[in-house]
Amino acid sequence: MIAFPAHETEPAMHPSELPAEMVARIVKRRGKLHLYESLDPARTALVVIDMQGGFMAEGAAGEVPVARQIVPAINRLALATRAAGGAVAWVQMTLGPAAEDYWVGMLDHVNVPARAGPLRQALTAGQPGHEIWPQLEVREGDIRARKNRYSAFLPGACDLAEQLQQRGIDTVLITGTLTNVCCESSARDAMMRDFKVIMVSDANAALEDSDHMASLCSLALVVGDVYTADELIALLEPEGGPA
Repeated sequence: MIAFPAHETEPAMHPSELPAEMVARIVKRRGKLHLYESLDPARTALVVIDMQGGFMAEGAAGEVPVARQIVPAINRLALATRAAGGAVAWVQMTLGPAAEDYWVGMLDHVNVPARAGPLRQALTAGQPGHEIWPQLEVREGDIRARKNRYSAFLPGACDLAEQLQQRGIDTVLITGTLTNVCCESSARDAMMRDFKVIMVSDANAALEDSDHMASLCSLALVVGDVYTADELIALLEPEGGPA
């Protein structure tokens, strides 16, 4: 396991509640706030996107400081999902060493070379930055997947959808980083492939509060649902509380 330094100070968590005006728009559009008011745990998967050293470590090429703050929520939700009979999937952004993992759009177009080079190096399989953050509680039997595009549900870029379908999964709880990039892209493509999509508002991280909330609002309006981790844990537990 890769050891990364501890951090004495961390940024505050993002806001996790949708603004009142957005709630009103959602209710007007579909008649209620939540699309999915219950969960079938056996058909539910927690999907953890890109919680890797290359995004988590202080000074990393793609550092997202708030991502370190969402680790406890992801671990709690992973524990509850497994206990209820659901699946947990860990997805890693992979930009090398295979030639097919070189993504021209990201590495040559939307990032300057001084940023793209370190990002690719960090997110190359076998590098410390590619590894899942060590404070996350990965368990034997969890699903593992690699992707070479933003979305974990883009055909040809990742086999996550196929792995989930083989298990009879039809509902995905999206967590990880960045809210407005890989998590949002994955959520949109999952919905396009007929998965029920729930964004976990306090288990996603972006670079700015505004990026995070804009993404949640957009997804809540036209893609899926938004819940906090604790709200989902309550839905996963059998009636009457934990077993």
